[in-house]
Order: sequence, then structure tokens, then C-alpha cells
Amino acid sequence: MIRVSNLSKVFTLHNQGGARLDVLRGAELLVAPGECVGLIGQSGSGKSTLMRMVWGNYLAAQGSIVVAGLDVARAAPREIIRLRREKLGYVSQFLRVVPRVPTIEVVAEPLLQLGADPAMAHARAAALLGRLNIPERLWSLSPTTFSGGEQQRVNIARGFARHCPVLLLDEPTASLDAVNRAVVLQLIREARAEGAAILGIFHDEAARAEVCDRLVDVTGFTPKAAA
Repeated sequence: MIRVSNLSKVFTLHNQGGARLDVLRGAELLVAPGECVGLIGQSGSGKSTLMRMVWGNYLAAQGSIVVAGLDVARAAPREIIRLRREKLGYVSQFLRVVPRVPTIEVVAEPLLQLGADPAMAHARAAALLGRLNIPERLWSLSPTTFSGGEQQRVNIARGFARHCPVLLLDEPTASLDAVNRAVVLQLIREARAEGAAILGIFHDEAARAEVCDRLVDVTGFTPKAAA
């Protein structure tokens, strides 16, 4: 699960004379196993900042971020890397992969890193790519040559390849057609049914209504001076 307690974040702008930007203050959040919680709020309210803090990319000014039993706010880098490999998944809007690696290997990689049988890992990758309507003729090619929509679907397949007790989703249905959007929403429902604690940013209001159990307005954690 995810438990955020009294979390604050301040950015220091070194290229602007060391000015300090107070972004989040006193944030509180709980996502239980089997629950999907959506972050909402006006642009600049701190949704992406909060998500990246849960992922372990940003340091906290104060507070705790307990993810699957590990306080990410105080954990060593190697502990965060292990958490990501074993328990924490993140589906971002953008695919970042090593060039020339075949698409099916990109999707199977999270399973292979856990020591899964290669045949099983590739079968799981193939099933997801098929569900997300990536033509089989493309599976042996690098996804860096694909269209934006195809890359996003490869990224989603990679994110759902293994079961993650905790899953972060950043606009998973953005730019998708109706058919693939429905597939992604079904994958989210399946992950939730398997007990995953899911935290997401969904600007697609209809998608939020379909898969989110609750919404948390991050604007309530935005310091007035920064709002």
C-alpha cells in the first residue's frame, strides 16, 4: 500500500539566486491494497511532484512516504531500486528504452529481471502486446521507431507485465483511441482485483469515473503562496 504522512516538498531554484519554491505542504494520502486513487487538481498544484516523490525521484523536505513497507523518503538509493524491481511499478506517459532492443524484449524485461522463465516472460509480453493491438510484425523491432500512440501502448504493456503490489499511473489513457483505452481500463481493473494499490493521474474524467475508488485533490496541499 501507499501511506503519505505530513509530506512537504520545496524546490531550490539555483539558477534564480537560490529562490525556494514551496510546492507541497502537509500532504496526506492512503491507498489500500485493491484500491485505485486518482490525483486531481489544477495545473501546477503538485500532482506530478507527489507522484515522483512516491516513485523516489524527488527528496522530501519533511514527512514520510511508506510504499509496500519502505519509507521512500528515508530509504537508500539501493533500497528504492530494489523496491522498483520487486514491488513498485510506474507507467509514465513516455517510453524510455535502450535503442535497438526488440519490443517484445522491452515488455518482457521486468519479468526477466525477477528471474522469470524466459518462455513465460515472452508469452506474457506477447499476450499484452496482442491485447493492446501492437501488430506482431512489429514485435521484433525497436519501439523507438513507433508512433507516439504505439509507444504509449508498449509502455503500458511493460508496466503491466508483472504483478506489482503498488502501481503508479501517469495519464495511462492519454492519446489512445477508444478501443485501446478500453483495454487499458480493463488492465487497471484486473490489477486492482489482484490486490494492487494504484495511484494515478487521469485527466480523462470518464476514465477516472470507471476505475477510481476515490479522488484526492492535491490543491489542498498546495501552500497558498505557491497556488
